Amino acid sequence: MTGEARAVKRSGWNGRKKKQLKLVLLLLPFMALVFVFSYAPLFGWGYAFVDFTPGVSMFESKFVGLKYFRRIFGNSADFIKVMRNTLTISSMNICCSVLPAIFAIALSMVKRPRFAKLVQTASSIPNFLSWVLVYSIVFMLIASESSAMNIILMRLGLVSSPLSPLTNYEHAWTIQVSIGVWKSLGYNAIIYLSSITSIDQELYEAADVDGADAWKKVLHITVPGLLPTFFVLLLLAISNMLSNGFDQFWLLATGMTWDKLEVFDTYVYRMGIKNMEYSLATAMGIFKSVVSILLLTAANIGSKKLRGTSIF
Repeated sequence: MTGEARAVKRSGWNGRKKKQLKLVLLLLPFMALVFVFSYAPLFGWGYAFVDFTPGVSMFESKFVGLKYFRRIFGNSADFIKVMRNTLTISSMNICCSVLPAIFAIALSMVKRPRFAKLVQTASSIPNFLSWVLVYSIVFMLIASESSAMNIILMRLGLVSSPLSPLTNYEHAWTIQVSIGVWKSLGYNAIIYLSSITSIDQELYEAADVDGADAWKKVLHITVPGLLPTFFVLLLLAISNMLSNGFDQFWLLATGMTWDKLEVFDTYVYRMGIKNMEYSLATAMGIFKSVVSILLLTAANIGSKKLRGTSIF
């Protein structure tokens, strides 16, 4: 190799190193933010192993080992009830996770773009409402004696007395999951709509040439194109099975349905934060994080074996 060729090669190598260095420098602020907000707070896990009193440093508090972890499982009946509610509601939400994909496919098939955008906007608005407003809307529409639903049903003669879904113990899980689906359906469909637009349009053109109708194109092109996105979201949903929300159940649960709607997040608030037992609340948070990691790992391994792909 001549000296000139070596100089050109060295110049190209230096150019690549400078480009990579620039990319690393661009990433540094974001890596710092991730560290500050995601990893630095893990230092607070130490409070789960001491008798913490507000105003007293963690290093000056008495070390108690696994005392608060044992307390989590100490009241076994209460803990089992909470885990039953949490896992059942999360499982029902996972079963409903296919609905945003179906809704997105239906929107993509609408021939009038303005109407599709109107429906998409209207269905996405509930996601941006606070649960306090959602409670007010639900109460006015279906829960109170003078709600729109009760007025319509009674005038049609379908019921003889007003219904109160929020106090229905037997169907409490179904009602809460339905409210959650209504609130998030349109917003979650946006992810699938973006995936649909990324599907190669030449596939649809080839299907038209072959004489495929709309449903066959959905079945053989759109659905396979959405599967990777669906499985990634499914894995993330499985990992978050213990995080099915606080606001919804704290606001919408009543005295008659509390036994079926107390989930892990409300349990942490009631047992730890409300009673100012911060060490116990921290121990519950650690338990939740560990279980979430285990669920994600198990789901990822299952995806790797069944589909040959995983998210990490």
